Amino acid sequence: MELILTLQCQDQPGIVNAITSAILECSGNIIENQQFTDPITNDFVMRTKFETALDIESSRKIIDKFGEKFKPSINLRESSKFKRALILVSKESHCLRDLLYLKEIGELPIEISMVLSNHDDLADLVQAHGIKFQRIDNKDEKKIAEVVKSSNIEFLILARFMQILSPALCSEMSGKIINIHHSFLPGFKGAKPYHQAFERGVKIIGATAHFVTADLDEGPIIEQDVSHVTHAAAPDELIAIGRDIERRVLSKAVKLFAEDRIFQVANRTIVFQ
Repeated sequence: MELILTLQCQDQPGIVNAITSAILECSGNIIENQQFTDPITNDFVMRTKFETALDIESSRKIIDKFGEKFKPSINLRESSKFKRALILVSKESHCLRDLLYLKEIGELPIEISMVLSNHDDLADLVQAHGIKFQRIDNKDEKKIAEVVKSSNIEFLILARFMQILSPALCSEMSGKIINIHHSFLPGFKGAKPYHQAFERGVKIIGATAHFVTADLDEGPIIEQDVSHVTHAAAPDELIAIGRDIERRVLSKAVKLFAEDRIFQVANRTIVFQ
């Protein structure tokens, strides 16, 4: 059995020794290991993938015993069991299409339980991939909560879902909602941001994937990318470039989350590539 262990606690001597000793006690073999201590908060984070002949519960008991004195937050899961995601979309399809495609070819290790949308435009696309689609009224958070509970959803993906979630939902699923947002310098808010960017003559456009918080578009950043553009790029070209960056950045962020490579420290993230 292949397991992924993630750990987070205040840095102190002996943590790595304790965890590696625990894995040895499990007759385990470490395949991959990454660790980091944040110099500001002194938070220590660690991600370890290992093989063991023991079942997950037996391994968990041994690891908890070895690590308990450090008071860590520990998560252990089978790498073969994919995290269950709920996707929320509106009308734009580029991010959704990329997620569905990568899932279909086996490059995105998630289980997409359902897609909810406040429009019917993407129903055929979703159903063509054998995934349930349901129309909701704008941000029907009662329905969202119902699906999260009934389908044991582990995280939400906002694939260009053009609705603002309530502070209550953001708090309840803190660190479990991933959003994609266009990134410009300066930032252009409101309608037609790419047209605003063209009018200001921007030279770089990009996108940011981040965790959702009650502070709009200010959650901890997971992944970013940019593309240089020139004065010759018309608004439609900027939109096309932006869509391409958005889909790539969102899919990368989802993959990182699905593989337990993201740790939140204060309002930042530590991401193991």
